[in-house]
Amino acid sequence: MPHQSSPRHAARRDVRRPRYHPPLRTPAPSVTSRIFYARGALGPEVAAIQRALRELGHYLGPIDGIFGGGTEAAVRAFQAGRRLRADGIVGPRTWTRLFPGDDEIPPPGVASEPLARRVLMLTSAFETGVPPPECFAAVSGDFDGQGLSFGALQWNFGQGSLPPILRRLDEAHAGLVAAVFGPRAREWRAVVGADRQEQLEWARSVQTPRHTLIEPWQGLLRALGRTAECQQLQVEASASLFERALALCRRFGFVSERAVALMFDIVVQNGSVNEVVEARIRDDWARLGATREVDRLPIVARRRAEAANPRWVADVLARKLTIATGTGSVHGRHYNIEVQFGIGLRRGIDRGTGGTGDRRIRA
Repeated sequence: MPHQSSPRHAARRDVRRPRYHPPLRTPAPSVTSRIFYARGALGPEVAAIQRALRELGHYLGPIDGIFGGGTEAAVRAFQAGRRLRADGIVGPRTWTRLFPGDDEIPPPGVASEPLARRVLMLTSAFETGVPPPECFAAVSGDFDGQGLSFGALQWNFGQGSLPPILRRLDEAHAGLVAAVFGPRAREWRAVVGADRQEQLEWARSVQTPRHTLIEPWQGLLRALGRTAECQQLQVEASASLFERALALCRRFGFVSERAVALMFDIVVQNGSVNEVVEARIRDDWARLGATREVDRLPIVARRRAEAANPRWVADVLARKLTIATGTGSVHGRHYNIEVQFGIGLRRGIDRGTGGTGDRRIRA
């Protein structure tokens, strides 16, 4: 969604903008040499850019950590006023002019997280379109026939993936659920404990014809997703999906971070790769002489997309090819997954154990 921005160059003011202090992490060397923030970027670094631009009068939109058209226009205005190339991209020169106390542009914080966290945030970006922590509170209605979808990976009623998380949350933090939902806690608990058909009927009764949840339910669910307890349970729920992604990598003989990300996205969006699709993939590898992992990944992406519901083939293909090739556009946002998420062709799986060096994930 485009943001509002001022096209005028702000008058030069003596504003002492605070330095941006990134988390204390050691970025991967291959990422730091070409860091930039452009349309499609998400996260706290983008929020810092928006705040600095707002202080200078260039940006009037929300500080939401989403680099959209409004942020891009504000960056161009800032660049033009300082005789920089007005391309709307925050690279090293623009960053150091925007943050005079900084000597270099920092990498995205997520790029130095454990691999499990990085692939979770990449797929969450596709699923929700918003950065953490707000992705954990994302809510959508019945546009896809699933009744209600919630959280970083859009767990839902239709597939039965959401109720187990909600039940665990209530069992572990009953007071929190009561505090968030207040007088509607009894109804919410009844919904969580109902059968699937009743859950779907309830979800469809509390949303508009355009599949937007009505208030107060949308606000209540977002409030729940913003709690640390709910976010941690979502992270824990994603761990089993990550294990399934590693199992798929072992099945296909893949070892790279990019392969883990592709298989994780397949598990989340599509479930798995069945035997028929696998046979087609392996036939293509043999026919095309694809022996390198970098050549095999796009074949997996295309064949898995072809097997998706015809309604969603284009979306599945865009997501899978973006991961398999490292760059692409999904839902109008451009991605470079190594620059933005630190996910490259480096080894992500140990051949001996089939595991990763560090699979810790946290909210």
